[in-house]
Amino acid sequence: MSKQSEILLESGTNELEIVEFYLDEEPKTEGGKPVRLYYGINVAKVLEIIRLPELTEMPEISHPSVLGAFNLRNQIIPLIDLAVWLKKPRAASDEPKVIVTEFNRMRSAFLVSGVTRIHRINWREVEAPTKYVSSLTANSITGVVKMDNRIVFILDMEKICADLNPEADFLREPETKDVEEIQSKHYKLLLADDSNMARKMISGILKKAGYQVTTVENGEQAWSQLDRMRRQAAEEGRPVKDFVDAVVSDIEMPVMDGHNLTKRIKEDPVLKELPVVLCSSIITETLQHKGQAVGADDQVSKAELGNLISSLKRFLPV
Repeated sequence: MSKQSEILLESGTNELEIVEFYLDEEPKTEGGKPVRLYYGINVAKVLEIIRLPELTEMPEISHPSVLGAFNLRNQIIPLIDLAVWLKKPRAASDEPKVIVTEFNRMRSAFLVSGVTRIHRINWREVEAPTKYVSSLTANSITGVVKMDNRIVFILDMEKICADLNPEADFLREPETKDVEEIQSKHYKLLLADDSNMARKMISGILKKAGYQVTTVENGEQAWSQLDRMRRQAAEEGRPVKDFVDAVVSDIEMPVMDGHNLTKRIKEDPVLKELPVVLCSSIITETLQHKGQAVGADDQVSKAELGNLISSLKRFLPV
């Protein structure tokens, strides 16, 4: 393994690997060439890339993008035509590819026109989409990467699966207890998540439990807020916990990810006392060590949001 690879595999370096794939759309004019658009997905969410398997029809499919299901090593996995979900007319492809994913404790597969390569990049190369771009793409894009001759869109896979499976466990609002006790403590949380859907959902759950919540869209915004609070606390001779009691952060975010944010917090002599709970769709047994390496106090999968309140209560007792 090269030295570069060792560095990239470390936690908190603000780097990631993305699988770049593409969708070929039917030409807009007769006789024209197909329009190729490029997309990306975090390697941490990809199990494997396969050829189009033999499909079995599923009864009472609720969405036209679900093509059926297939058996992969004794697991039944639904196949989603990504072009249909994006409402784009996919052009016929000689060798379409299937990207098998796992996140939020669910396995799904996505049919795409083709896969190009894996890119190792820094999260600073991933720009948050403008509000205008988000509105044009139904808030289905969480990041934009500018390559030499093309633009790669990072899709909000959580939103796709949530739209397809609204009854999924990770969308169920957990039962919250001791709301009055939490409110009486006036606990203040800083929540960082780039997904508009996830940010609203998680902040709603936390507020309903009695916490005061400030939300930001990525780790850099969170760090700026924390730096401001730290400086204000020092100027006024007050503890930083007068301004914030804990941080809840996603991992995958443009500009600065949750691992890098956590590492910065835990290496700061003042902010290190703040509990940091990572809340992400890519938290699995095999990836837990990455959060532990940067000093996260706890890690909660978005598939098990009911555990978020109990986790916070360990660090912020009522």
